[in-house]
Amino acid sequence: MATLSQWVAGSRPRTLPTSLVPVVVGTGVAIGEGQAVWWRAALAALVALILQIGVNYSNDYSDGVRGTDEERVGPLRLVGAKVAKPRQVLAAALGCFAAAAVAGLVLAAVTTWWLLLVGAFAILAAWFYTGGKNPYGYRALGEISVFVFFGLVAVVGTVYVQVEGIPWEAWAAAVPIGLLACALLVANNLRDIPTDEVSGKRTLAVVLGDRWTRVLYAACAALPFMFVLALAAPHPWVLVALLAAPLSIPPTQKVLNGARGPALIPVLGETGRLQIAYGVLLAVGLAL
Repeated sequence: MATLSQWVAGSRPRTLPTSLVPVVVGTGVAIGEGQAVWWRAALAALVALILQIGVNYSNDYSDGVRGTDEERVGPLRLVGAKVAKPRQVLAAALGCFAAAAVAGLVLAAVTTWWLLLVGAFAILAAWFYTGGKNPYGYRALGEISVFVFFGLVAVVGTVYVQVEGIPWEAWAAAVPIGLLACALLVANNLRDIPTDEVSGKRTLAVVLGDRWTRVLYAACAALPFMFVLALAAPHPWVLVALLAAPLSIPPTQKVLNGARGPALIPVLGETGRLQIAYGVLLAVGLAL
């Protein structure tokens, strides 16, 4: 039986900014529009957080029963490390998906029932990332899914449930947030290239190879700051997000200097801190 600390570790806390940052940014857009609804923002954050934890447990279960995690270098995986039974981890994942669905149902009830369709696609995407017979995460499509759901859908959806409309700033802010979410996944998959190749897991990192995956990470970490410059003309306060730029340097240096295996684990935490700082500052700039 896994301990509470192992369950927490299995939820992969370093990845959780990926779910919360889009909500913060979307709420910044809503404030700028003068239409922020705080309880809806809080509920959107709850949906995003629970769904992210569900994704992590789902991946833990699916990769674990396939044997993908038997030689894992990174953080604890409950099934792969045999500290929890597969059915327990599966139950945790399904429980998270159900809780996220209930919270999403409330948001749909006060806005539009079309949100149920978006939520259903999000849950299906979460499961089939590594679940099912042909998981798309094993077909080099993980980064596309992360960009769409943790960038476009999360930011734009957060704006919509508060504003009940989609201003252009929602889309403009969603792109850099999606790129930073991709940076986290790219760093994770870069670390796992050797074991993923052996297990037959063809992530985008495996397809691109070590060198170009490092270039991709650097691009995902740098391009969001280019978007800040583009947004500065109509919204000069967004330039405050440039204060987060120094946080992109340590993880990018590690990646470009050839860090491998356990040496890449700190990159996840550093990328998460970059996400948080950039997202909060961008939200402030958009709100002002």
